[in-house]
Amino acid sequence: MLIGWCLAQLFFNAMLAAMVAVLPDQVPVEQRGTVSGVLGVCLPIASVGGTYVVKVFTGNELGMFLAPCAIGGFFIVVFALYLDDRRLAPADKPPWSLGQLLGTYYVSPRRHPDFAWAFASRFMFILAYAFLVTYQAYYLLDHLGSSEDEVPQQIFLGTLTQAVVVVVASAVGGRVSDRTGRRKPFVAGAAVVYGLALFLIAAAADFDGFLVGMAVAGLGFGLYMAVDLALVADVLPDPDNVAKDLGVLNIAGALPFSLGPALAPLVLAVGDGSYQVLYAVAGVCSLLGAAAILPVRKVR
Repeated sequence: MLIGWCLAQLFFNAMLAAMVAVLPDQVPVEQRGTVSGVLGVCLPIASVGGTYVVKVFTGNELGMFLAPCAIGGFFIVVFALYLDDRRLAPADKPPWSLGQLLGTYYVSPRRHPDFAWAFASRFMFILAYAFLVTYQAYYLLDHLGSSEDEVPQQIFLGTLTQAVVVVVASAVGGRVSDRTGRRKPFVAGAAVVYGLALFLIAAAADFDGFLVGMAVAGLGFGLYMAVDLALVADVLPDPDNVAKDLGVLNIAGALPFSLGPALAPLVLAVGDGSYQVLYAVAGVCSLLGAAAILPVRKVR
């Protein structure tokens, strides 16, 4: 199972890198915020839709795993068939070697500081998100005193509440970013809002307080994901090799989910097992993500 999970993660990250490269490849600069906002809507819709599909196949373990994959695979094939992709002429293909391949995964922070700051911002923001989603069940059980039977429904309601706000924030935020021509204030502000939401969740005394925090988190998350991708597309080191650079950026989105479970026990140990402390630390991570976007100079 562990090998299968690792292979699935590798495949997902490879596919995601190729798909997000379509944004700088196909979308004009003045429309990237809007399109990025539409892409931001896809994640919450997919989360809620995937949860529903799994519920339909409850009791059929094979169907629970394969049905969402089949649905996603179908639309990926349709996307690939209908995309008018740019093609590199054979004469323009660079020479290939293992050393050259490995070297492409390093982007010099000194030569490309804007990309490095964008990478750091997304890493800290996603680390905060990873803390939230990974430890929701334990938070509800330990901090709010929910029963084990209540937790699945509470997580679903929290996810649904966040998803509704994410959809609105993504659609509106991306369009407003395009109309104003500004990226940094939206990304930094979104990370601040998300950090404040985590502080609200840490301080919640009941499930209603948790839902309020999740709604505010949806506002920050939706706005961040809507505009951050557009910002990154404007600071890529090599406009002719965007898939590789976006693949590097995807490390900032994938690595926190591996580091989060390793760091959280340390935070909990220092905080005497308090999930309030854990979520407060997550809030600080999000605020650091906001601060990291401020030194970016290439975009406003």
